[in-house]
Amino acid sequence: MSGKPSNRLTLYIGIAIVAAVALAFASPSAAVGFEVGGEVFLRLLTMMVVPLVVASVMSGIIGLGDVRKLGRPGGLAILYYLTTTVLAVIVGLVMVNVIQPGVGTIDQATLEEMATAGEGVTAEQEDASLNAILRNLLLMLFTDNLIESAAETNLLPLIVFSVIFAGMLTTMGRRVHAIAEMIVQVNDALLAFILLLMRLAPLGIFCLVTARFGEAQLEGNLADVLRQTGAYFGTVLAGLFVHALVTLPLILWLFTRRNPFRFLLQMSQALLTAFSTASSTATLPVTMECAVSKAGVSKRSSEFVLPLGATVNMDGTALYEAAAAIFIAQAIGFELTLTQQVVVAITATLAAVGAAGIPEAGLVTMIIVLNAVGLPVEYIGLILSVDWLLDRFRTAVNAFGDSVGSAVVDRAFSSS
Repeated sequence: MSGKPSNRLTLYIGIAIVAAVALAFASPSAAVGFEVGGEVFLRLLTMMVVPLVVASVMSGIIGLGDVRKLGRPGGLAILYYLTTTVLAVIVGLVMVNVIQPGVGTIDQATLEEMATAGEGVTAEQEDASLNAILRNLLLMLFTDNLIESAAETNLLPLIVFSVIFAGMLTTMGRRVHAIAEMIVQVNDALLAFILLLMRLAPLGIFCLVTARFGEAQLEGNLADVLRQTGAYFGTVLAGLFVHALVTLPLILWLFTRRNPFRFLLQMSQALLTAFSTASSTATLPVTMECAVSKAGVSKRSSEFVLPLGATVNMDGTALYEAAAAIFIAQAIGFELTLTQQVVVAITATLAAVGAAGIPEAGLVTMIIVLNAVGLPVEYIGLILSVDWLLDRFRTAVNAFGDSVGSAVVDRAFSSS
């Protein structure tokens, strides 16, 4: 894809989002009618995820030529994911402690009403614990049925299988040349299909955004909700912007000497898609295409790092979970000690890794963070009303974090 057409496409997507929000506020009932179009676009993207992940990871490993060369880039990718997630949590904790959005901002009647709203969501999650998520994280790596994992879009076991299988192929030489060549060709064909799908992106994104905003406006409570939880919303948003515009760009510049804001512009199409779909997984095909064709990241790095990142690298989710837990504690007058805040940080980091790359998956793992420090889980209702909107921003941050990771690890691939 050439520069000018791709720049125009990004502009069209931006215009589509603005037009979608405008229609949602002007005529919410008409906006909701576009839901089916958005669902079709989301399904088309999601449809590509499993075959693309399997083909791209295998193609990336095969491209190394020697599976032993994966060691350093693979280790660097894991280190990058862990480091940025911890930094995101720290940013979230600092912001919420400095701004203190939960102190005196919500009256008792509203507090009780929101707690009631959260009871149904949390009823089945009462037994969530740190031990449970550690166990689940380990089990997420393996499956007894690859077909079932593919059907449920459980990417981690698919990635593990793809790495092992492709690594094995690199050791078998000419005997499996035809299989290896076919995998690379399938990957190229899938990427070509994504380029075709991107032509529909502005229309699909318009439908997705206008339907969701229209639904919120139709309920008649969007403005009231934003007023009630405005301090919390602004705090999390500020934290996300600090991480996306300071922390990640600084890491990118330190390790690659690339202009971080030019890189941000190059990845803008993927970030806008992430905002629209609220799904790291569904955005993955677009992120991979932008990283290679616009940002100049090597296919070897993007094909290995980005699928893994879409599954385990959730900077925005980690930041939100840490900030939300402290906000809830502040709102109900629950004093958290420094030790308890450290527990929140550790738990939010692990819970974010275990969060699925689907819309509002962070709400499920949020229960674990609350339980870790003894906060009443029913008060998750305090954040439910704006979670769908914040989810879009944190998904965009997740996607940008993955993209920066692919550029950082690319240096390791180049030197290996």
